Amino acid sequence: MAPPNRRPDNAPQVPKPYEFVEFPPNAPTLTSPAGHHKYLKNRIHGILHLQLTVETALHISTGTVMMGRDLGQSKIPLIKTMQTGNEKLTIPGSSLKGVVRSIYEAITNSTLAVVTNRYKDKMPRNRLPCGSKEKLCPASRVFGALDWQGLISFQDARCVKKGFAPGFMPSLYRPRPDQRRKYFNPVSRKFYYHAIKAVAGGEKGIPTQQAAAQYTFETQLQFMNLTQAELGALLASLGQDKDYPFSLKVGAGKPIGMGTMTVKITQIQRTDSMRDRYSDYNTEPPSLTGSELQTFIKQAIAAAHQQKLLELPQLKQLQKILAYPTNREAPAGMY
Repeated sequence: MAPPNRRPDNAPQVPKPYEFVEFPPNAPTLTSPAGHHKYLKNRIHGILHLQLTVETALHISTGTVMMGRDLGQSKIPLIKTMQTGNEKLTIPGSSLKGVVRSIYEAITNSTLAVVTNRYKDKMPRNRLPCGSKEKLCPASRVFGALDWQGLISFQDARCVKKGFAPGFMPSLYRPRPDQRRKYFNPVSRKFYYHAIKAVAGGEKGIPTQQAAAQYTFETQLQFMNLTQAELGALLASLGQDKDYPFSLKVGAGKPIGMGTMTVKITQIQRTDSMRDRYSDYNTEPPSLTGSELQTFIKQAIAAAHQQKLLELPQLKQLQKILAYPTNREAPAGMY
């Protein structure tokens, strides 16, 4: 009998549920960020209102396991929980920011956000995290780096309705970059494919608190001092480029098809003049919706392409991986 973490030699080959997006050939350009000291007149500030729809079961663990009966599930002994507020499932803003940042890094010429000491010597020096807030790559200028807060912030996303769906997540194996040279040759970023549906069973695992398909979450993304191209790259990272649309992979269980979410921007509130905002009784900044919103998004993404902030080969690779809907089946066993 083969060891539990090793595929038998005669086992059929199962397609990997992930693929890699290669780094651009040139080193990232490092410049100083815009800063937080004031709202710059030649930059864009505002709030994106996002609607996130679950397509395949979603679970983001709190690390806490509770008695099923304490969550109204008397037939389930133990359940691994998600974050909740007012009986509504919640996706931490930090989780969403991490997902979108990894995409932004991949489709712009950026460094990695984090590299553990174990793998630093295997990475090109120009892809190691930025070490000075005066010399930042495109992603670090927007999302933050050491001693630099960044120019955007994600609020926690709350489910529109109360309750949850009990589900089951099989035990998963840890990534093994040591055993696969492709992790480092060529150097690249790893992304999981979407699947038609998530694998629901298995021999080992634990029941989980989940957001089922078609659960809807709402959140806001606040930004300041972005160029039009930076905002366009951010919108493209949310899957809003009509030529290269895709969905996000969020939370646990990505190898078995979990965590697919589609993104819709419902409105953008723009703050063009801070003086006018604080001298007006109307405290809400003007909103863009409908055709005006779509024109604004299209123009911003076009600026990101025209100014070469978006790396087209990497964007095409990523869109091929994260395209949704899909006909791909998630692997039920070892892969």
